Amino acid sequence: MTGAATRGLLVALLIATPALLLPGADAESSQITVLLAFVAAILTFLEYNSRQPSIVEFRDAPPFNRLRFISLLFTIVVLSLIARGQVTPTLLTGALASLGTILGNALDFPYSPVRLVVLMMPADAPYESVNLIRTAAGLAYLVSLIALATFVVLVRVMGWPARHGAFNVWVNLPLFDPTAGGDVLYRLQRDARINIALGFLLPFIIPAVVKATADLLDPISLSNPQTMIWTISAWAFLPASMIMRGIAMGRVAEMIHDKRRRAYAEAHMQAA
Repeated sequence: MTGAATRGLLVALLIATPALLLPGADAESSQITVLLAFVAAILTFLEYNSRQPSIVEFRDAPPFNRLRFISLLFTIVVLSLIARGQVTPTLLTGALASLGTILGNALDFPYSPVRLVVLMMPADAPYESVNLIRTAAGLAYLVSLIALATFVVLVRVMGWPARHGAFNVWVNLPLFDPTAGGDVLYRLQRDARINIALGFLLPFIIPAVVKATADLLDPISLSNPQTMIWTISAWAFLPASMIMRGIAMGRVAEMIHDKRRRAYAEAHMQAA
């Protein structure tokens, strides 16, 4: 219960971070933020306090969810500090903005995800707003790449999740039904490939879709700091999270394949 309550508080803190760090938040947006943080904390507490899983995947296979949470929290905190520095600059916000500017300019080359995010802005957007979006996108994309590389090392070098003992597919993949039909190994490999492919494509698809629908629907206004923070964070976090999920499911399929091969070998030896 203590662990579940701690996780709920951390999720609430994650959602409330932009409102806490940004100056001049109005009362209505603060109330909405508090409500969302409270609901997210309750749902997280109920999920981790229950013995039976519901929606959270890889619940008992750390540090999968911890790594995703830390990367998202770090992205939101950094982007919030950069946005805060636009109003009340400090040495820390200036250093983060300078680092983000360097990364944004380095990643802003033709057909790159950062360039597509910049092109998503309206043609009449002020230069300061475009530069802020480029800075935020560069930092957020770098954090997602670091989190992804860290998870690859955990899987390929440190043997995740086998080093934590037996892996329970039902607990860690509650949304995956092994009795739905077809070979479990094939379905896991297929879902892994789909998640990895979507994860690679989403950073390019999201800006293109937003730009294409801007003439039909009201475009997302990134001039609001909180909207900018959540939009850029989601743009960088969701693709990396899907790739990590695909790698994890591929690793589970690999473990099942190895277990089957050992079982077949032992059966063959006993029969001989």
